[in-house]
Amino acid sequence: MATRSARRSHKQVAGASSADAVYDRGAAALGPASGSWILVGKDGRLSAYAMARGGLVRWTESAPGGLAWTGPDFFPAPDLTHLCLAQGQDGYVHFVGRRRRVVDGREQITFHHAMQYQTGRPLGPWASLGSLYQNEDMARTAGAPSAAVDAHGGLHVFVRNFGKGVHSRRQDKKGKWTKWADIKGSGTLDGSTGFATFGGRVSLIAPAEKRVSLWTQSEPGGSVDKAEDLPFLAQPGSGCGVETAPDRVTYYWHAADGHGVCAYRAGVGVMALGGGPAHGAVAGTRAFVDGYDCTILAYRGLNGRTALAAYPTENEAAGLWWTETGEESVGSPGLAVDAHGRIVIASISVSGELLVTRQKDNMGLSLGRWMRF
Repeated sequence: MATRSARRSHKQVAGASSADAVYDRGAAALGPASGSWILVGKDGRLSAYAMARGGLVRWTESAPGGLAWTGPDFFPAPDLTHLCLAQGQDGYVHFVGRRRRVVDGREQITFHHAMQYQTGRPLGPWASLGSLYQNEDMARTAGAPSAAVDAHGGLHVFVRNFGKGVHSRRQDKKGKWTKWADIKGSGTLDGSTGFATFGGRVSLIAPAEKRVSLWTQSEPGGSVDKAEDLPFLAQPGSGCGVETAPDRVTYYWHAADGHGVCAYRAGVGVMALGGGPAHGAVAGTRAFVDGYDCTILAYRGLNGRTALAAYPTENEAAGLWWTETGEESVGSPGLAVDAHGRIVIASISVSGELLVTRQKDNMGLSLGRWMRF
């Protein structure tokens, strides 16, 4: 069903399908979805996604690279405690939610999946991915999901399990789901981050009690297996990945002791990138700045403002200079590159609005004014 006009105000109807987008002035965003939450569609338009009471909200660029946005459009998804996003090379956006319900006085934790096939269009129906265990007490310990899309367009879902390892469930080449499987790990904390390269090689980074844990694919389409741990401590939920060379990923996280951002790349090791104490995830992307291929990083500082830095890709020795921008926000910032190649920075205001600024044309990291939607 087509999205109802934003000029009409409607309240959510109990039991409404996720395909029914309802504009509701009371559906303020509570905070961004986890993972990369500002995404570019096949038509070049950006969309931003956030959790709201009883569901999620979405804003969409009116035109590729334009300054106007439509939304927020509200999509019912009752009882979600966490929501993560993943996008494949086909442009489809996958939504994976953790749902908590109390049935006959007992708490039930289940996981659910929906898809958006076209920019600005409604979500498809939510499908249940079930629980990690048949034992309800064990199932209730399941953590927040993370996800990534592989070389075949299949989704991999990762969840911290009862034994503090990780369970995974994935789609095969035909879209059929496998069963939940234990992919090992120990002492894993909540807040893992799934990532996929442009070629579809999937990996996972997760904080753990005494280490940073990694899982990788030896080849696209293969199994995601436990890799060597890193003897460093990360803040839960702070990780992200950026493909800094073909099929080579640099991972980022906040140091658990509050001493800024760390990076790791195979063959290079762990690097300290400066910055200060922070909340939420590091956001990262690549873009051209004054004609140079640069990696852009952002995080939300303890004062709620966005800290931003850029450096020549894979040249961490050049140093990073962190600068604060914008107003107080909730959750992690979002980073993307628009249809004109400009860096776009987004955040969610404390009142639940989308805040957006973008790079001025040919002016380094100089930003335009923040806009509110």
